[in-house]
Amino acid sequence: MSVLAIGLSHRTAPVAMLERVSVTGDALVKLLHDVQQDTCVAEAMVVSTCNRVEIYAAVDRFHAAFTAICDRLSVHTGVSADELRPHLYVHFEERAVEHLFSVVCGLDSMVVGEGQILGQVRRALKLAQKQGTVGAVLNDLVQQALRVGKRAQTDTGIDKAGASLVSAGLALAGELPGRRALVVGAGSMSSLAATTLARAGVTDIVVANRTFERGRRLASSVGGRAVELSAVQDELAAADIVITCVGAGHHVITPGMLTRGSFLLDLALPHDIDPAVREVPGVTLVDLETIQESGIGSREGDAVRSVRELVSQELEAYLDAERAAKVTPTVVALRGKAAGVVEAELGRLLMRIPNLDGKTRDEVTQTVHRVVDKLLHEPTVRVKQLATSPGGDHYAQALRELFDLDPKMPEAVREVEL
Repeated sequence: MSVLAIGLSHRTAPVAMLERVSVTGDALVKLLHDVQQDTCVAEAMVVSTCNRVEIYAAVDRFHAAFTAICDRLSVHTGVSADELRPHLYVHFEERAVEHLFSVVCGLDSMVVGEGQILGQVRRALKLAQKQGTVGAVLNDLVQQALRVGKRAQTDTGIDKAGASLVSAGLALAGELPGRRALVVGAGSMSSLAATTLARAGVTDIVVANRTFERGRRLASSVGGRAVELSAVQDELAAADIVITCVGAGHHVITPGMLTRGSFLLDLALPHDIDPAVREVPGVTLVDLETIQESGIGSREGDAVRSVRELVSQELEAYLDAERAAKVTPTVVALRGKAAGVVEAELGRLLMRIPNLDGKTRDEVTQTVHRVVDKLLHEPTVRVKQLATSPGGDHYAQALRELFDLDPKMPEAVREVEL
């Protein structure tokens, strides 16, 4: 099986297109299952965030899988394949692995180095595990990617050097201390928003959420207060700064709800705030398009360069391990055939010399096994080493031909290992 990654992000598509293809909740689960059930797709995982929608799949045929996944994405988002294709990027095998490592490290984010993507990919994997759409290939790959992402944070500090979408948006708000803030939503992005506001000196923070208790916990963590989602319009009358992170699929804030000038930060896809609020006097709306155009957080410093080096090293290590793993079934099959030959020959020998005492019989048996083990040791160690080089699978093929191994034996070993 090979890994295929297909998606579109802020780098390849305008935010308006990302908004159209955004999938969450039940729609995300349906897309996940529909992709995985195609005959040429064995495993599938979908990463859907405010600035990317990506499908990772373990496939046996590239072209058939590419066409099938594009068609499924089109059907589930309502965007025609002709509209989608100009914005899609496609990565296969080694490039797909490198892309995933870069994404998890925050190198491909709208705000380079932001740490939220690590949790988003982790949640995508957990959903795919829960739905039963991932197996050994994607599970092992994504687990390794998460380790690489965590290492990027701890070893390079990229999550501290890079901004978050929240801090990038608030950088356009001016002075924050002494202003009143309303946070709509209580998910991970809303939590980051409330924490960022509190650290910036905002002491009057209100959290409005559909589930009141969850909103109350978030508000309590930053010394604020919670209200029901239905109270948003009342709270807008007193808020200087409003941050929305709901992605409800409809506009939570519309022009008619605003009675005063304020700074609005919409970090959701689909948008929470009607773009028409820009026409209200005194209102400033910052959304994902604004952040993208501002270029805030896109600078490349020492931490980013260190992470790029880390990704390169981890990619090479991953590929080496994959190449070595591919030759292992052949080595096991070779040793299995050798063991069979040894047992057969020892059986014939002992039948010709039936009167050997037990001690002598054991010594003969051990000596034959040692001779075969020593003869096989060097070539099997060497073929594993050579397998990590480009084209290393040719050495395994040579081993199968030289020792006339049944072509089905390595595959049988691989299936047992899985």
